[in-house]
Amino acid sequence: MITLYGFGRVHSKVVGLTRDLRVLWMLEELGVPYRVHGVDHPAGETRREEYQQLNPFCQVPVLDDDGFVLTETGAILLYLAEKTGQLMPTDFQGRAQVMRWCFAALTTVELPMAQLIMVDLLGDADPTGAQRRPGLVKYAELHLTTLEDWLRERPYLTGEAFTVADILMTTVLREVRNAGVLEGFPRVSAYRERCEARPAWQRTLDAYEQRLGVPAGSAR
Repeated sequence: MITLYGFGRVHSKVVGLTRDLRVLWMLEELGVPYRVHGVDHPAGETRREEYQQLNPFCQVPVLDDDGFVLTETGAILLYLAEKTGQLMPTDFQGRAQVMRWCFAALTTVELPMAQLIMVDLLGDADPTGAQRRPGLVKYAELHLTTLEDWLRERPYLTGEAFTVADILMTTVLREVRNAGVLEGFPRVSAYRERCEARPAWQRTLDAYEQRLGVPAGSAR
């Protein structure tokens, strides 16, 4: 059976932002059996030797598929898609387009988003945050403008079908859902809402909130 090492306890500020949600969503979409090992991040579990054997970067999540261990959310999702034949086209060029958008989500779009959310989370603890934030907003809006245009004639990133790329892109967009940068991009906002309306995502959030022991709705 698949074991996912996901967060079992986190700081309240990052509830709903943790990257194990990407893999949990994928597993719910696939409908495969799995179990979650709740990692106690505040207690330093990721720094213990046994965890570093799973992920030398000491990050969450980690996937253990009957002894085959994989890290990095993009790699995990692509592995699960290839293994199950779901959420990925069957033709070579179709798969390449999905991988293109996976990389775009994680290396292009997420770069300013991740920096922006860190500025907002740190607040006054980041002495240069207020100065850097306007530039990060412009950087994020540059990519959002491209995405807004791309979604003009397609419901999902690669066309009519929801794929692993949409899981990754939606979770990237969630990072800035409260940062005030999505309001000017109606197609991007509608795309995110369309993806998050999927039953598998709702099941993911319910289980996630229950595991973390936070009030219902905290991760929305």
